[in-house]
Amino acid sequence: MNNTIWGIDLGGTKIEGVVLDSNDNSVISRTRLATEAHQGYEHVLQRIKLLIDQIAHDVGHHPIRLGIGTPGAIDPHTHLLKNSNSTALNKKPFKKDLEQVLGIPIEMANDANCFALAEARMGIVQDINPKAKVVFGVIMGTGVGGGVVVNGQVINGNQGIAGEWGHNFLDDSGGQCYCGKIGCVERIISGPSLQRYYHEISGEQLALKEIMQLYQENNDYAKKTVERLIHFFGLGISSIINILDPEIIVIGGGVGNINLLYTKGVEEAAKYTFNTRFDTKIVKPKLGDSAGVFGAAFLVA
Repeated sequence: MNNTIWGIDLGGTKIEGVVLDSNDNSVISRTRLATEAHQGYEHVLQRIKLLIDQIAHDVGHHPIRLGIGTPGAIDPHTHLLKNSNSTALNKKPFKKDLEQVLGIPIEMANDANCFALAEARMGIVQDINPKAKVVFGVIMGTGVGGGVVVNGQVINGNQGIAGEWGHNFLDDSGGQCYCGKIGCVERIISGPSLQRYYHEISGEQLALKEIMQLYQENNDYAKKTVERLIHFFGLGISSIINILDPEIIVIGGGVGNINLLYTKGVEEAAKYTFNTRFDTKIVKPKLGDSAGVFGAAFLVA
């Protein structure tokens, strides 16, 4: 049936699938399974097939093509998956193998790109400026990632790394990143990095929510941690604005729930942006956990 679009959001612990009505983007079916990635690469492929078969039974037909959001990205030159925290998938021809298992063509993008696409096509961007041509989607949580959407389409880039601002250099104080570089954005303003900084200066190991509560109580260590976040968020995001000049930046992930990013963080970004005004809208997402699977479906819309 050509009036449905199918998407899969592949995560480290769960695989979620959705079927949308292409006329109004309403949800026809939505299902999830455990990924069971610890059982290996071939098992993950079969879990995706099982999910597709279950959804097909529910809606009465199989997809003719599929969009899938993945951790990591397909390298356009080697056609192998890279940069995935689900390590069983790395260095594998994941797209090709899954197409063979399912027998249909697949469009694939990383989870941050799918987040950005969903918010652009049916999320907060439609509420603020549906004519926006350039949207940047930010993930600030356990890691820091990003996705670029131009004229309603994901930009993957020549090496499949478009939008990966989390591994731009930001400051030496971040120390060594898992990617092998020093001072990455991710090493400074991700949730674990903020918690690590608080621990270093206070001697206490606290969750980010606890740190934010102490900030409300004027705790000096919490204030230093939040001030660090605000400063480096503004500095880091300004480079994205100076290069892409998006109308809207949407911030997802747990760190994105910190309201100060949308006030003091915006003020800080304005200090480093190459314009006399700060016209970029920096906003919270609308779709929440639904964004990834909806964005995957829009890869084939």
